[in-house]
Amino acid sequence: MRKTAFMRWIDGQLAADPRLGRAVDDLLAEMKLEQQIVALREKRGLTQRQLAKLLGTSQPYVAKLESGRVRNLGVKTLVKCARALGASLSIRIEPVRGRVTPAARLRKTG
Repeated sequence: MRKTAFMRWIDGQLAADPRLGRAVDDLLAEMKLEQQIVALREKRGLTQRQLAKLLGTSQPYVAKLESGRVRNLGVKTLVKCARALGASLSIRIEPVRGRVTPAARLRKTG
């Protein structure tokens, strides 16, 4: 895919500001999780109301969950949601390539 001028500009902004890059990565990860929940719910043929009933919560809460408006979402809630959707939850912590970690910065200075 050929990058547009705007895409190149975004790439430059992300490269110039590591904090912005981390913030964007974090938001993209959250959006991916939300999209997975919606896709699986729809694949299972469930409405938000039906999923809410399985979770023991309200339809507005499921709507907030799927739209990313639930902050500090706990692992227990994710496990419960995955089980209700007939899925499993796995959490991975992976190193990000090309980034200097806080631990590496500490080793250099101290």
